[in-house]
Amino acid sequence: MRRRAGLLAALVASGAVVAAVAAREDGPAEAGSAAPPARTAAITRSDLVDELTVPGTLGYAARRALPNLARGVISDTRPEGGVVRRGEWLYEVAGRPVLLLYGETPVYRRLSRGSRGKDVKQLERNLKALGHDPGRVDDVFTAETEKAVESWQGASGLPRTGRVDGAQVIVAPGPVRVAEVTGAKGAQAGATAVTVTGTTLIVHIDLPVTSRRLVTPRAEVGVESPSGERATGRVTSIGGVARRPREQGGVPTLDVEVTLDGELDGYDQAPVAVAMRGETRSGVLSVPVEALLAVREGGYAVRVVDNAGRRVAKVTTGLFAAGRVEITGAGLRAGMNVEVPGD
Repeated sequence: MRRRAGLLAALVASGAVVAAVAAREDGPAEAGSAAPPARTAAITRSDLVDELTVPGTLGYAARRALPNLARGVISDTRPEGGVVRRGEWLYEVAGRPVLLLYGETPVYRRLSRGSRGKDVKQLERNLKALGHDPGRVDDVFTAETEKAVESWQGASGLPRTGRVDGAQVIVAPGPVRVAEVTGAKGAQAGATAVTVTGTTLIVHIDLPVTSRRLVTPRAEVGVESPSGERATGRVTSIGGVARRPREQGGVPTLDVEVTLDGELDGYDQAPVAVAMRGETRSGVLSVPVEALLAVREGGYAVRVVDNAGRRVAKVTTGLFAAGRVEITGAGLRAGMNVEVPGD
């Protein structure tokens, strides 16, 4: 009974009209009915696919403001949209570049000969990758490390001090894309001078929790840009916490991210359409959802219309998709007509 109530609620929410009747399975034909059915629809046999198209936003992952520890006037900046890689400059303060290195540990102290720690090892890895050999890559800042730092500083336009601190470098896990320059050229450098993202295009979706069934990790989706270009993608992140609706009466949503399999013509924060596909049932009988009748004894039925008149036949429902519902029942076959209530 609880399952029937839940299904009824779902049908009402979808706008389907479900009549209540008292019927026996494959009941007698209702010959001589006073009025013919207003509308009929054929029972069809086909594949039924649970799918939905939802709005999404094309953009880049991992947006964040990078911390700035350099002091002075910002003397140069990069254009927004550019990609910065290891050893390249992000911006300049007082004529000196602030450079990007790869890693997970921020530069929280000055590193010099005698320093020890994982941040030293991270620095040495970057020096070696940039062609400045620090000797053995370990967690000790040696004389060889100092020599490599001086070589790197000279090649990068920094004073050859042999010491490294947060005014010279910023650490990120990999290449970054300049999303927004927040420090204007000619202004004093503040707590941050640039906001960056990763370099991978993603699609963000505020997915209604009622459509959660359509999303599984690594599921393939279709994406269409405003210009009509299409691409495929994979679901790479599904939020575990529902967000409250922005408008009263709205549906809570989950944050879903899709990583594109290829390129898509578009721009940061562009709106896109995302086609999601859930369960597929092959070669099943189906009728419009509106053709369902709720039987007082429990379950559902359809009213079959043929030359003999009208009769009620009980059915078992399956997948609901695209305004149709999968049905099975004794004596039902493709091509039969069922009554559909009028507007």
